[in-house]
Amino acid sequence: MLESAHRRRWPAYTLAVLFLGYSVGKAAFALQARLGFPGGPPVPAAEAQRYFMDPAVAQWIAAGSGVVAACVILATVTRLGRKVPKALMLLALAVMLLAVGGGAAIMIVDGFVGIGVGWKWYHGVLGIFGIGLFAETCRSYMVGTRRAT
Repeated sequence: MLESAHRRRWPAYTLAVLFLGYSVGKAAFALQARLGFPGGPPVPAAEAQRYFMDPAVAQWIAAGSGVVAACVILATVTRLGRKVPKALMLLALAVMLLAVGGGAAIMIVDGFVGIGVGWKWYHGVLGIFGIGLFAETCRSYMVGTRRAT
């Protein structure tokens, strides 16, 4: 059995790579001024026209948020990140959990049950994997920043 007090860094590195992949996908769609994500369900043109922002701007913002998310995740396992106050890091991780968890939940439910968005079962598996990586990254951060008693 694995020791639960052990700090694992690989989930954070894996999650950072996934966030950077997200950013690349969003940037690719920003260059095309399209909503959606490569490999994801297509966004109908009528829905894109009703979107509250210009698709290119929305996608560039999403690409930037992916880079910021990767940096925050990497901060949980780096020496530089230990200089960030724990309360601030936990707040950032909580906000990210809402965003990542919400997106992953939609992928999971639509992928396995079908709510009409168009995600497939393998997207649902990716959503479960992402939530697991995020949870382990948070747990590992808490273990690594715990004060010795």
